[in-house]
Amino acid sequence: MITPDYYYVIVGGGLAGLQLALTINRDLFFKGKKIAIVEPSSKSSNDKTWCFWEEGRGKWDHLVSQQWHKGKFITSELTKDLQLAPYSYKMLKSLDFYNYVKAELKNSEDIIFIKDKITNIDQVTRTAIGEKDNYTATHFFDSRPPTDFKNDEKSSVIYQHFKGITIQTDKDHFDPEVFTMMDYRIKHEESTCFTYILPLSKNKALIEFTFFTPFLTEDVVYDRKLEEYIRTILKIKDYKIIDSEKGIIPMTDYPFHKFNTKYVTRIGTAGGWVKASSGYSFKNTEIKVDKLIDNIKSGLKPSTNLFSKKFQKYDAIFLDVLEKRNDLGESLFTKFYTKNSIQDIFRFLDEETSFSEELKIMLSLYHPQFLKSFFNKV
Repeated sequence: MITPDYYYVIVGGGLAGLQLALTINRDLFFKGKKIAIVEPSSKSSNDKTWCFWEEGRGKWDHLVSQQWHKGKFITSELTKDLQLAPYSYKMLKSLDFYNYVKAELKNSEDIIFIKDKITNIDQVTRTAIGEKDNYTATHFFDSRPPTDFKNDEKSSVIYQHFKGITIQTDKDHFDPEVFTMMDYRIKHEESTCFTYILPLSKNKALIEFTFFTPFLTEDVVYDRKLEEYIRTILKIKDYKIIDSEKGIIPMTDYPFHKFNTKYVTRIGTAGGWVKASSGYSFKNTEIKVDKLIDNIKSGLKPSTNLFSKKFQKYDAIFLDVLEKRNDLGESLFTKFYTKNSIQDIFRFLDEETSFSEELKIMLSLYHPQFLKSFFNKV
């Protein structure tokens, strides 16, 4: 048999690919195993902002640009203060992450970066076929999402889509100690949508208008809602936009795991690593990478037991509810945040709760649609 070019090929140098490569590079078990990261982009811009909650200090604190210990949940009828301790809510810019990981990996004798776009992986010849060259390996970690997940009739798909702008004002308008998790005062038809605010200083904040919907929308809708929120809710007349970002995150119960084979493991969004019911990915990726590495070192298939079937079912039911009755979003999230402590919410979303705690949370959300969705997903 011809010796492969690489021990591993990581297809994609985004969040999942770089976290995986960094963890491999720091583990002596993989010393001497040649690894290629094949990515078409230079990853030289801040293409997204990741946020996550965490207890105490974490492994990424040196990259975190902002963190909060207090938050708010707001509707037209109420404001719920969120005291996060012992958690904090942390913000990390993607460019800081890319630069940090690439700087460390470029000093590695075992890992190389290749600028190319992989179009296919031939599992018979164990070859990743690129636009510029081909790459053979013993195993591939592939972050390219399958093309058919959006059209799978058995799966629910809710898109978390948003536009955020960082604004600067002449006067002080923000409390930099308190972020806004969800503010439902600006609405759009019969859909689940809210405003999200990360205050960076007294006169600077990232403001995002976010949808959790089965449909997408035009850019002008985000712009109008952001303008309406800033003018009517924040009462800010004069401001300057200093940065902006847009994103579409699929929240789905599509069975991405079915694409994992003896020679290919799907990672990141392509592996179903985005938490289906929330759209959060950063800490979820860290957890999946650690489990994947443990599996390899134990002689198991890399994708073994990466997911909790119980929590996958919870997510699937919740997504089905939002897909069938998207108008219920504000009501459901209001129950979620007002009838449960923020600590229990974080633990539930981190899949660390017991069944009795999960039952309490599910009962707090009750609506007849949940029963219909339960039987639709069993």
